[in-house]
Amino acid sequence: MVINVLWQVFSRYLLGAPSSFTDELARYLMIWVGILGAAYVSGRNKHVAIYVLPSRLSTKTQKKLRLIVRVLIILFCLFALVIGGSRLVYITYVLEQYSPALQLPLSAVYIIIPISGILIIYYKISDILKQ
Repeated sequence: MVINVLWQVFSRYLLGAPSSFTDELARYLMIWVGILGAAYVSGRNKHVAIYVLPSRLSTKTQKKLRLIVRVLIILFCLFALVIGGSRLVYITYVLEQYSPALQLPLSAVYIIIPISGILIIYYKISDILKQ
């Protein structure tokens, strides 16, 4: 992504002819980095969390609350990312949608959504089994 943006700056300011594909490629790479980053952070348990309620509960209740939160995350990822993302990939594949500048199939761009959902589900199931 850095090389892509550097090429855009170089071609725009030094060559005087901006590259036509770099903006689109940077956008798609940012989607991939952001969604994969969310899965990575979820796997490392470094995501944003508010500990006001758990800090006031007993240890046993804290464990139950963590289990409930992990199950809710699994359900959200299953329905929104895996099922919804798979439908998005399927629809863009069937409709043969391509990006304007790169002519990439948009299904290849969107495939990261269900992949990331599967990774998050894996990490949360792993956390539940460790608990």
